[in-house]
Amino acid sequence: MKFIFDFLKNNWIILLLVVIVATSFGYSDYSKRTIPKEEIGISEIAEQVEKGMVEKIEITGNQLKIFFKEKDEKGQSKTETTYKEDGVSLTQYGITPEKVKIDIKNAEAGSIWWGIFSTFVPFLLLAGFLWFIFRQAQGANSQAMSFGKSKARLNIQNVKTTFADVAGSEESKKDLIEVVDFLKNPKKYRDLGAQIPRGVLLIGPPGTGKTLLAKAVAGEAGAPFFSISGSEFVEMFVGVGASRVRDLFAKARRNAPCIIFIDEIDAVGRQRGAGLGGSHDEREQTLNQILVELDGFDTEENVIVMAATNRPDVLDPALLRPGRFDRQVLVDLPDIKEREAILAVHAKGKPLAKDVDLKKLAQKTSGFSGADLKNLLNEGAILAARENKKNIGQADVAEAIEKVMMGPERKSKVISEKEKQITAYHEAGHALVAHFSPHADPVHKISIISRGRALGYTWNPPEQDRVLQSRSEFEDDLAVMLGGREAELLTFKEVTTGAHNDLARVSKLARAMVTEYGMSDKLGPISLNGKDSVVFLGKDLAEAKNYSEKTAQIIDEEISRIIEMAGKAARDILIKNKAILKKLTDELLVKETLEREEFEALMG
Repeated sequence: MKFIFDFLKNNWIILLLVVIVATSFGYSDYSKRTIPKEEIGISEIAEQVEKGMVEKIEITGNQLKIFFKEKDEKGQSKTETTYKEDGVSLTQYGITPEKVKIDIKNAEAGSIWWGIFSTFVPFLLLAGFLWFIFRQAQGANSQAMSFGKSKARLNIQNVKTTFADVAGSEESKKDLIEVVDFLKNPKKYRDLGAQIPRGVLLIGPPGTGKTLLAKAVAGEAGAPFFSISGSEFVEMFVGVGASRVRDLFAKARRNAPCIIFIDEIDAVGRQRGAGLGGSHDEREQTLNQILVELDGFDTEENVIVMAATNRPDVLDPALLRPGRFDRQVLVDLPDIKEREAILAVHAKGKPLAKDVDLKKLAQKTSGFSGADLKNLLNEGAILAARENKKNIGQADVAEAIEKVMMGPERKSKVISEKEKQITAYHEAGHALVAHFSPHADPVHKISIISRGRALGYTWNPPEQDRVLQSRSEFEDDLAVMLGGREAELLTFKEVTTGAHNDLARVSKLARAMVTEYGMSDKLGPISLNGKDSVVFLGKDLAEAKNYSEKTAQIIDEEISRIIEMAGKAARDILIKNKAILKKLTDELLVKETLEREEFEALMG
């Protein structure tokens, strides 16, 4: 259907001409087919005129239309049609105006217009066809000429974002203030012999506001802002990306002082020699042209190149050397104060109830990015609107947090009583081990209501942001993850597939403790993460191990030992508090959900 719509949209002139031709031929055929047959002779008409049966005769060329005085069922005059020979007058048959009314109509008008139409239609068709051919040729030539042009979008007056619109990221904004000042007052820096960095690379996880910061720099400086994605440079034709880079930088020089912002620069900035196309790879030629253009800036050109990526490890070293993207600004996940400020920004325009505390909300959203927080409040607004509320309450925001982190509730999911009991023991095991582990995070909520792909969940987010974690904290985290499986094994003497996700997280964390964090007594403080890759072909593919097979065996043994120790720690806690485990499970089976206050009351 899309192909048909595009064809009709782009070739309407041809369709119009086809319709005109079809209409003309159809009309001609219709006119031939609709000529009525002769039903009555002129002599017979003359007799009826003498008898006074005819009311009127219309003459159109050689066609005679006779109107009788006799009426039909509808009260209209009966009519007959016949034809006379050329040059023959009706008076020869005794039909005169004294006997009957005779109307003579001009038959030449229709034939003249039809003759004009049939004469000029072929010329119109030919002219339309030639016009279409020339238009297509001109369009193809225009596309060919603009194929190597940059697709960057220029915003001159529309950049109204400032640093006041960017909550958090205070250190990042301080680093970018120099860029704003240079664009406003370049002479101040040149007089002191200072050179502002030509390239500023914004590094950080997805959703932390890298693009927003770039727009804020342009808004603060009041400078033109060219924005383009790294993937827009690369095409299947070799040389197009490099041509677009040249065109982009030429436009920027004409609009200086200005900012060029390249989002997701890792699409073209990956390490050279890492692909399978060699030096003829289109992406590498595009990167080479970017490097050349960065070097080609004169000291008098007030053009700042800003780029953003969340994968700085795959960028080419030549792109990061001094003189190019030598200024790197880290845009990290917000801390608790920054999360509160971000929530305040996104809460503008949303009617929040008095019980909504943004500070407490910031405490519960550790690890959230700015985009996550925006989505959180939006989900809360949607949930409130679904219930036809006038404002967004604390319950809506709390539900939104769990929906964003773990998925929507699935109360309609039907499970058997046996599976419900197993789930209750599983989640009670997680909560009990977390409560009695000294370095584990406190339990905020336990539920056996299905949410997302999980049959139940135990929610114990950290109460404060942590940058460093100790081995004791990791060991307690492992014990909490294994608490559900150990509770099943202790109660039912067998395990189920419910611990599938727990085991995946346990294995990943235990391997990181041994190979990355040096938390193995047997291997000692050494990094064995196996990241010495010669060719970048993905995340794990073609990564060479930087240790021997014997060391690999020791790594596996240490991982198994750490996991077994964590499982034993969880088992000991559950055995010691078996009565509390049963009590907590029974309460879950009745209420299905326990908040922090209810859980701590049960724990005494």
